[in-house]
Amino acid sequence: MEIKVVKLYDNGEFNEQFLFGGENKADGSHDVTYPASLQNFLIDTGSEIILVDTGLSPETPFKGYDKVNDYIPALKTLGYEPEQVSKILVTHKHPDHTGELKSFPNAKIYIGPEDADALKLTGENIIRCEYTDGAYHNFEHCQKIADGVYFIKARGHTKGNSIIIAEKDGVYYMMHGDVTYNDTALKRNKLSVVFEDLEAARDTLNRVREFIKNHPTIYLSTHTPEGYKNLEENIIMKLD
Repeated sequence: MEIKVVKLYDNGEFNEQFLFGGENKADGSHDVTYPASLQNFLIDTGSEIILVDTGLSPETPFKGYDKVNDYIPALKTLGYEPEQVSKILVTHKHPDHTGELKSFPNAKIYIGPEDADALKLTGENIIRCEYTDGAYHNFEHCQKIADGVYFIKARGHTKGNSIIIAEKDGVYYMMHGDVTYNDTALKRNKLSVVFEDLEAARDTLNRVREFIKNHPTIYLSTHTPEGYKNLEENIIMKLD
């Protein structure tokens, strides 16, 4: 199994209040900023190509960032064609995670049912995931997607939010969408201001932190350069 990063945008920034102020608006300053980026991830199992999210469509660029590449050209720079993709795992419905779903003619799209409904996704290739494979460690509901690849129910950021974990050589690669927007928020146990269900978002972050404390985990974020650096440098997340 290989896990790769699909790089899309870089050199943006978030202010601290956005990153930390979800439960208490006094947490964080508007004047303190952290670096931001946009990337998604790809899992090559050796027998199939699985995408985790599909970035933005070219028509909806990120303002305030430097573009690295649009999604399909970025995928091709990694050596893959859209027709090779067999499955897409959608962490959640937001357009920077779903922008190119339309571009993969042979892919089954796995997504939480609430977010599938919100996007009005239809068709035989849409899998409204019901998480029928029971618990995954301390997470209560999961769906096994392939050997070593799990789609995990993780509500809060959106009502249909999910996390993907890939297991390789005793290490857990957590592709979490937007449970946090950077590693500092994870370490400080802070929620961002973006959520649809605060109680569920808190529960999800608690479970993520508990999992990381008990398993060697590489934390793969969508919106911080730490996401791709953690992958490229094989950095195991430490919360202390």
